[in-house]
Amino acid sequence: MAHSLQKAAKEAQQQRLTEARTRELLSEILESVGGERLRLFSVAEWFDHFVKGKQKSRADKTARRHQQVMRDFFVFLGAKARLNIATITSKDIAAFRDQRETLGLAPSTLNGDVAVLSAAFNAALKQGHVSVNPCAAIEPVKDKVRGRKEVFTARQVAAILKAVEVADFAAPRGGKLGRDANEILRRDWRGLILSAFYTGQRLGDCATIRWKQINLAGEIKTIRFQQGKTGREIVTVVHPELEKYLLALPSSDDEDAFLFPSLARQAGRHISPICKAFRKLMARAGIKQHVIRHRNAPEGSGRKVNALSFHSLRHGFVSCLANAGIPEEIRIALAGHTSREMGQHYTHRELALYRDAVAVLPRL
Repeated sequence: MAHSLQKAAKEAQQQRLTEARTRELLSEILESVGGERLRLFSVAEWFDHFVKGKQKSRADKTARRHQQVMRDFFVFLGAKARLNIATITSKDIAAFRDQRETLGLAPSTLNGDVAVLSAAFNAALKQGHVSVNPCAAIEPVKDKVRGRKEVFTARQVAAILKAVEVADFAAPRGGKLGRDANEILRRDWRGLILSAFYTGQRLGDCATIRWKQINLAGEIKTIRFQQGKTGREIVTVVHPELEKYLLALPSSDDEDAFLFPSLARQAGRHISPICKAFRKLMARAGIKQHVIRHRNAPEGSGRKVNALSFHSLRHGFVSCLANAGIPEEIRIALAGHTSREMGQHYTHRELALYRDAVAVLPRL
């Protein structure tokens, strides 16, 4: 050990002792006394190791979210991503967040990015690869934008549904669709909007509902969703108007079949085309739109964040329940804002409470 430290001192005198070389010498000392070298991780190596662990333990959407943040962080760090993970400081994290803020991303997204990085550094801290989590010193970003996301009124949702009935949808690669294909899309779009408004679930979850998730046979009709972020189960009851729509659909012998096949295929690739089509339906329905935030892409082309979007149906669901005096814990459970363990059984009394809650939603 003394000889190794002397070697380090000599290299320091010759100005050849870098942090990486110091760790290498310490690794040699550890190996000489214990038989095992010090395991060293670069930023890229540790984050890759961390993401692979998330892919095994978390839902796919959560793992992809972690992977995307790590990828953006690597691009920001440049050559520094190849250095030891312990070289990252709170200054680096703050600079990354500030650079992301210049793109016009929402404060919730920026804070989420830091939370993802913090989880990776916490794991490194527990295993002794870093002595401090650099994200711990970063204060959350406050939303200074005056404009807020808005909610749809029942009258606006009804107008969008009317717009669906007369809409002519474009083919994926341009051109016009045939009469039958248009009818299928109109039917699926009506179901997608009704599902979002009456269940409060997200676009991706509503677009990919399968028949096996629906129970229309019992006294209390239900739909079970797998929450994308946590993989946990949410049970919501079926509103009478949604039930009427579901009963009118062509039945399927395949319980794995999608309720809205034409939209499920799009949602499986990317939801942007569905969002774009929904904006056109809003315009056809005469719903005015305004921008609350601009997002600036690195290459200079910007994206706008509008006050109303498909996600506003989810906000509208919660707002309607709140305005009708439904208790907060029931609103939370129905919307899935808090988690319930997979496989948990709901009692008849709980479902009855949920049925009465959803019944206050207006008919469209």
